[in-house]
Amino acid sequence: MRKELAPIFRPRSIAVIGASTTRGKIGREMIHNILLAEFQGKVFPVNPNSSVVHSIKAYSTVLDVPDSVDLAIIIVAKKHVREMARQCGEKGVKGLVVISAGFSEVGKEGKKRELELLAVCHEYGMRMIGPNCFGIVNTSPDVRLNATFGKINPKIGRIGFITQSGAMGEAIMNHANELGIGFSIIASIGNKADISSNDILDYMQDDPNTDIILMYLENFGNPQNFTRIARKISRTKPIIAVKSGRTKLGAMAASSHTGALAGLDVGVDALFEQSGVMRVDTVEELFDVAAALSKQPIPKGNRVAVVTNAGGPGILATDALISNGMEMPPLSPGTVKKLKKSISAEASFSNPMDMVAGAGGREFKLTLDAIKNDSRYDAIIPIFVPPVTIDQMDVARNIQESLEGTDKTILACFMGAGEKPEAIEFLKDHNIPVYIFPEAIAKTLALLAEHREWLNKPSGKYRNFKVDKAEAEAVIESAYAKGELSIVGEEAIKILQAYGIPAVGYEYASNAKEAVAAADKIGYPVVMKINSPPMLHKTEAGGVMVDLRTAAEVRAAGNEMERRAGKLKEGEKFTVVLQKMVAGGIETVMGVTIDPSFGPLIMFGLGGIYVEVMKDVSFRINPITDMEAREMIRSIKSYPVLSGFRGSKPVNEKILQDTLLKLSQLVRDFDCFSEIDINPFIASADISACKAVDARFILLKR
Repeated sequence: MRKELAPIFRPRSIAVIGASTTRGKIGREMIHNILLAEFQGKVFPVNPNSSVVHSIKAYSTVLDVPDSVDLAIIIVAKKHVREMARQCGEKGVKGLVVISAGFSEVGKEGKKRELELLAVCHEYGMRMIGPNCFGIVNTSPDVRLNATFGKINPKIGRIGFITQSGAMGEAIMNHANELGIGFSIIASIGNKADISSNDILDYMQDDPNTDIILMYLENFGNPQNFTRIARKISRTKPIIAVKSGRTKLGAMAASSHTGALAGLDVGVDALFEQSGVMRVDTVEELFDVAAALSKQPIPKGNRVAVVTNAGGPGILATDALISNGMEMPPLSPGTVKKLKKSISAEASFSNPMDMVAGAGGREFKLTLDAIKNDSRYDAIIPIFVPPVTIDQMDVARNIQESLEGTDKTILACFMGAGEKPEAIEFLKDHNIPVYIFPEAIAKTLALLAEHREWLNKPSGKYRNFKVDKAEAEAVIESAYAKGELSIVGEEAIKILQAYGIPAVGYEYASNAKEAVAAADKIGYPVVMKINSPPMLHKTEAGGVMVDLRTAAEVRAAGNEMERRAGKLKEGEKFTVVLQKMVAGGIETVMGVTIDPSFGPLIMFGLGGIYVEVMKDVSFRINPITDMEAREMIRSIKSYPVLSGFRGSKPVNEKILQDTLLKLSQLVRDFDCFSEIDINPFIASADISACKAVDARFILLKR
């Protein structure tokens, strides 16, 4: 990818097709920005109606340019774009950036136009960014390319930025300039007809000038490729992303528990979590995290010290930090002893350390000198609220002088300091990020902590179990042959057993007498469920009776079930199933749903009737590794119930983990499922009691 995209991001010559002499037009501003950035190559304006553009000789077509052209930027009416691209192909141009709009973003006709343009690119072996994009930037000193039409010339930095939205790209560039944040590469990918965010990520992975990658995404092209690429990059270069569109993806129509819970963007969350990508909700948070990563090390742990000259902000910081999973250990006795020798007795000498309102630069330095050497902390937050009598610059200098060279993470907060005060700029220039409010610091530290944990955990392995694929396939094909898209009951259990998933067996009965015989065969206590007529959610419909301990109870339950079944349709026959009751375990749920963008999502959570009430579930994109299966189990809020609570024995977690992995393998082997529910799967400390009790497979139409 580095070789393929080099003509775009490191061109030696550029043709601007549609260059204009009219101030304010995109064609004119593009040329202006390229020259303003001092591009280190040749620039050829192309305009059939002007011989000179921006004091540079212009050409009627790209074919008239006497030199070779690496990159062509196309800014012409949509109806002419394909012909301009063809001329570029004939010229031998290697890369295109198509600014022009009017393609797939406008509907069916635009999509057709885009496919025709892409066909030209493929015909001549050209790579293309766009169409409908804002342009590209490479601030490397040996390139100096600003091929955008915005009003801002980005600062040089070591942050790469990928955006699908041109308008958001310009807004983010403007905001970055205000914050003093610089970029290495910026890529507005527009409709990503050819080059996608995955391609740019792949390129940035090898770019020596890029240390951090920011992304603004609206959708994914190939989530599986994104996972593979991002997972590798995140190990060495942090990726922070804003993903818009937190809406339900068809979940309202899902009939299974898994499908009903798979809304609210869970696919994106799972994708980012598996890839090590830090997801933020807003552009402001994007820069909060970027500022911390670009100037400070990732904290070694979650322990934070707060030093402030005002009690209120210290309390705000404490609440926000604890709410975001951070820890605030008290000051060590040795640190307190040092501080009491030099700081006012009115100070709190706790964490947060409130030095009171009169504290200035001297007090900040003395306090920070003591706390930076306290081994109880991984990060320090100096919070300063400037009284009229205190010199802000004096405070900033003392903070910087005290903390220079420490290996702890330093994120400062200056509240009410005014816009762009000299003190804040001083700290930023000395690699100490400054935030307006402590809540932003707390959220930033929480994201950094999550990323540190992701970096430290093993990558995990994909497992393949010995299974009876032919048996599962026979059940599936039998259902299709009957015209049935729902596999339930004994047939569903057969699929589970074919993949080594332990399950409680079935016995059938069509009347109370047969039910008693089946119960005697299984052994008491038993569970009875209506099998026919079919019910999607048996418990809610009164189709389940549990803990039947005698023949009399079974007989009475059978009669009652028949009454509840009501009048049967023509051709239907009343039947119930009986199963050995598994007692003493905890009901969990496992399942699969198909996301339109991400494919199969594997789900785990608290099961039984509580799955939709508690909604305590976790999702991962298939396939999953053994470590991801373990994380799914341990990430639910009710995990303490599984791991042993108030003296109860922990459940056999390996059985749960292996079952999730076998379910993942089943979905890899068969692409015919739209939904799968295993609910409940009994989790127990007793391995013999760990079994699936019920399951349902919904097939895709053929």
